[in-house]
Amino acid sequence: MTKPTMPNDYPSGSFSGEVPDAAPAALLADLDRAGVSYGVSVSERAAHGRDWWPLSIRDVANGHVPHWPGVVVAPRSTSEVSAVLRIASEHRTAVTAQGGRSGVVGGAVAPTGGIALDLTGLNRIVSIDEVSGTVNVEAGTFGPELESYVKDRGWTVGHFPQSFDLATVGGWIACRGAGQYSNRYGKIEDIVRGLTVVLANGDVIELGGRGPRQAVGPDLMQLFIGCEGTLGIITEATLAMHPVAPYEQRAAYGFDTFAGGLEACRRIMQRDARPAVLRLYDETETLRNFEVPQCALVVLDEGDQLLVNATMEIVRRECAQASFLDQSLVATWIAHRNDVSALAPLWEHGIVVDTIEVAGPWSTLPDMHERVVAALSAINEMLAVSVHQSHAYIDGACLYFTFAGKPEGDHTAFYRRAWDEASRTVLACGGSLSHHHGIGRNRARFVPEALASAYPLLVSQKAVLDPLDILNPGALGIGGASW
Repeated sequence: MTKPTMPNDYPSGSFSGEVPDAAPAALLADLDRAGVSYGVSVSERAAHGRDWWPLSIRDVANGHVPHWPGVVVAPRSTSEVSAVLRIASEHRTAVTAQGGRSGVVGGAVAPTGGIALDLTGLNRIVSIDEVSGTVNVEAGTFGPELESYVKDRGWTVGHFPQSFDLATVGGWIACRGAGQYSNRYGKIEDIVRGLTVVLANGDVIELGGRGPRQAVGPDLMQLFIGCEGTLGIITEATLAMHPVAPYEQRAAYGFDTFAGGLEACRRIMQRDARPAVLRLYDETETLRNFEVPQCALVVLDEGDQLLVNATMEIVRRECAQASFLDQSLVATWIAHRNDVSALAPLWEHGIVVDTIEVAGPWSTLPDMHERVVAALSAINEMLAVSVHQSHAYIDGACLYFTFAGKPEGDHTAFYRRAWDEASRTVLACGGSLSHHHGIGRNRARFVPEALASAYPLLVSQKAVLDPLDILNPGALGIGGASW
């Protein structure tokens, strides 16, 4: 598979500003002796100093590189990753694991002078167990490559994030990602059955892999699922699979208010109906996406026909007070669900736009929705604020806010204030700081407040597993200064 490219590239020619020196010769010599491939060209280092964090888009368009890694290292095996981390420890050099770099919160931005560890060379599908329904795959494998392999054998992993074409298995796990069919198949932490992880000192550990559940003390895999490369580097994973769905149903409904749609979603989920897709849009997003003057709920379920029929009948009954919309809205959503082509042009023309996904209990979501929209809308030069509900559970759901503004002054200050206002409001409402994008550097300043009394425990785990603070320092709010 061809390695995906970033959404926009640095302009040809020279970069603005001074280009820092590459990594020290002694470090490069150690990489040579270890037989690990690496590159120090200006173009390679510039490209790997960024991910899809929207804040970087204007920098890229102007040829400005905020962070210059010292070297881009491309291991092709777990043993080579181990060798790189041993070398990095000896030289006390920061290491940032990177896959497709599709993250949108700066979690895969390699710091100036550090090692950008490109894991896309670890792209083998190691084995498949078609009796148990699991697949063992290396962390640098891209989503389409994995899904094509298992689908040819009658299976699906069921993990389809918006970044599906661009993200790797390791990135899914490191950021606790969610696919668009997560109601049916679960978030990535529900799918993982085993991990191979390389620690900061180069030690390789194996976690899980002995069955769907175990009671052997705390689940140590959860230390690394969502750690964003700050506690260890994931190099291999075992994932649960499902048989390819033989049957599908679709439906769409219109609600007069977003709160009314949320209530219907709550009732559906609490009747244990779990349609793969249950997405509710406010009036603004419904008009933008579907040209319908209501709050649209698009529903899709797939699987065994008996289960799907029962699920969709519950949905129909719980939406009895809503208006029926043409089910073609589901096809419209499917056709455009991964389209982010408008993002770069908007930023390049001075429009600051981003999305903020959070989660909370059903009891707090209506209030959270209103308060976050109000907080963002009150910011001077804000143009639009909207929301949709994208992942639902028996006890709560994910709200996904979108904001756009056109500041005359400092774009970064405007962007930071929008995130400050939204994040503080969510936490004040009792919601979670992130549902599936992760923390990266963008949200790192809020982690102490979000984890509250548990934050020192995270810090202590970092001290034990990475005492030199070489693993993605600053991401997740630990190990170094964040943004």
